[in-house]
Amino acid sequence: MLIEFSVENFMSIKDEVRLTLAAGPGKEHRETHVVTPELNEGVRSIPLVRSAAIYGPNAAGKTNLLLALGAMRHFIVDSARELRVQPITPFRFAPDSETQPTTFEVMGIANRTRFQYGFSVVGDTVTEEWLYAWPRGRIQFWFERTTDGGTVRCKFGDKLTGDKEVWRRATRSNALLLSTAVTLNSEQLRPIYDWFSSNLFVIGPGGWENGLSVEWCRSNRRAELIQFLRAADLAIDDVRVDFEDFSPAMLPEDMPKELVHRVREEMSGAKVVQVHMSHGTEHGQSVELDLGAESDGTQKMFALAAPWIDTFDNGHVIAFDELHNSLHPALVRFLVDRFHDPERNANGAQLVFTTHDTSILSQDVFRRDQIWFCERNARQETNLFPLTDFRPRRGVENLERAYLGGRYGAVPYVRPPRVRSDA
Repeated sequence: MLIEFSVENFMSIKDEVRLTLAAGPGKEHRETHVVTPELNEGVRSIPLVRSAAIYGPNAAGKTNLLLALGAMRHFIVDSARELRVQPITPFRFAPDSETQPTTFEVMGIANRTRFQYGFSVVGDTVTEEWLYAWPRGRIQFWFERTTDGGTVRCKFGDKLTGDKEVWRRATRSNALLLSTAVTLNSEQLRPIYDWFSSNLFVIGPGGWENGLSVEWCRSNRRAELIQFLRAADLAIDDVRVDFEDFSPAMLPEDMPKELVHRVREEMSGAKVVQVHMSHGTEHGQSVELDLGAESDGTQKMFALAAPWIDTFDNGHVIAFDELHNSLHPALVRFLVDRFHDPERNANGAQLVFTTHDTSILSQDVFRRDQIWFCERNARQETNLFPLTDFRPRRGVENLERAYLGGRYGAVPYVRPPRVRSDA
């Protein structure tokens, strides 16, 4: 599970911003919206919220916050298998930022053990890296690493087992010690690496691809997927998946001719997945539509149906940018409410998402410590701050009205048009 994420000097983020999912003392929705994860025997746990919503105007940096989490994940995964990794983009609006380190840090829980892991990067060079853990209640120092002039220097704690000198020699200046050690079979560090590679998912505004939902339609989990779509009131009776021979007629009519020619050559003889959805009529008949003929919202819900269920099965952490895109507010609430259902979400899955949908900005939907705001200052720097800074009254204050009225900031200041005078 995710306890906290911080980032500094990344895209529109200059000074450190910190998002925490540690639950505050508020008693509202505590039985549904708060989970206390199980840790190793004898270790005191930390109550965490199951979701966090981030509001703010366009160009405030909400997306960049999630991109930072994704960049951290990709650097961890890629540096284990690639000789070259994508350089990190520092703060863009100050001339000295390119020479300053970009720093990422996560506090989380992996394999019932709390950990604190982070690193600093200049370009593609890792300048610092650190890892601490609480497997038995007290903090344990596992390693610290620095890079100076291309030379990697490491300090290891006595609680970390394995061939540490081999890890040090094998770690490149543009790679992470964590990733390298796991590649060299460190079983002690693997749960933390796997937390990033297999448990954390950062999803852009376009949502998921159809792959997992298509796979489920051809497996014994098809009924679960259809039940999910029905619960979302999409009026879908059945889903059928076929693999058809590619035909140029499948391409959009407005596709440029040069691109049509290239696609025809590349796809010649290929099989194309076709998803068909059945809808009942008032006359008791069934009408089947291709997925492409369905609304954008239906297509999005189909794509995320299997991943959403799978998230609860495995206790994943999802960071979803602009969850509201193409979805009615009732569907956004439907998706969020499932995270707050302790029976469905029995394995501690968490959702962090950005949105402009203020219809769910309500104390009926969220605890006060689940709401965050992003705004941009005059120096183009992103600031992140929680609703709790404003101490809204529990169960009384109308959060949507207060936010849109400017009480919390993080709303666009739209200047009225200037009226020309004919005088």
